[in-house]
Amino acid sequence: MATDIEEPTLTVDELAARAGVTVRTVRFYGTRGLLPPPVIGPRRVGHYGQEHLSRLALIEELQHQGMTLAAIERYLQQLPEGLSAHDLAIHRAVVASWAPDAAEEVSRAELERRAGRPLSAEDLDRLVAMSVVREAADPGTYRVDLGLLRLGVQLLDVPIAHETILAARTVLLKHTRAAAHELSLLFRDEVSERESVEAVKDLSAHMQPLVVQALLTTFQRSLKEELREWLTEES
Repeated sequence: MATDIEEPTLTVDELAARAGVTVRTVRFYGTRGLLPPPVIGPRRVGHYGQEHLSRLALIEELQHQGMTLAAIERYLQQLPEGLSAHDLAIHRAVVASWAPDAAEEVSRAELERRAGRPLSAEDLDRLVAMSVVREAADPGTYRVDLGLLRLGVQLLDVPIAHETILAARTVLLKHTRAAAHELSLLFRDEVSERESVEAVKDLSAHMQPLVVQALLTTFQRSLKEELREWLTEES
């Protein structure tokens, strides 16, 4: 299990802004036990960390799935204790994979609220280029892919060229589509032509989160191996 090295440094206002929610929502989740308590620092000021931010993102994803607050509480209670921000981010990615594409039309102010930060014209251009956001028919409104927004916003601060990010996106789309095609061929062999469409959907519902988790784990290990070999060659 991954271990976070960042100390909790966010105030409740900063956490709410980064997560795209209100301070009242953060405190409400805390009283319901959905968020761990903050670390109390000098002057009795509570400080939050990446684990809180990742847990808020997971809660938001579960809400997008249509789960009620009571269902979310039960869901979170079943998670292992001590999950790091990294673990929660992977868990959220698996949850997000169950849902269909989620796009909404929002105003500029709502887009920035969801992003948790102000967005410059350059930021919007980069999000559009990454297919996270596109301008809607009505002036001043944007159609945003909610499943990609948080990732897109994080990529705005990555210190690599925009062209490199887009090239990486192309590589990922190409190979994940190829993997999905090969896996679908394997699964088709498990479902005979006589079985119903419901049976196919049921198999997909059971296998999809498992496959996504396997892909994430395999990719992480492969990337570590590639980086290790690269650093060995450079040394």
